[in-house]
Amino acid sequence: MDIVLKNVKKKDFPVLKSLAKSLGFEIIEKIDKPYNPEFVKEILEAREELKQGKGIKMSLEEIDKLWK
Repeated sequence: MDIVLKNVKKKDFPVLKSLAKSLGFEIIEKIDKPYNPEFVKEILEAREELKQGKGIKMSLEEIDKLWK
């Protein structure tokens, strides 16, 4: 049987970990990263390019034509 604990406070984790260890449970820590680091890098680079004037401006009509 698997048990998943979410939103455990840092101060409570050592207590839970110690209890689980004393009962012979296997402990697997998984820290979720919300975004792929490569994706974040691409977004930050694109923002920097916009600041440098490398972007283009499009009207809503031009954008609408792209997907039709």
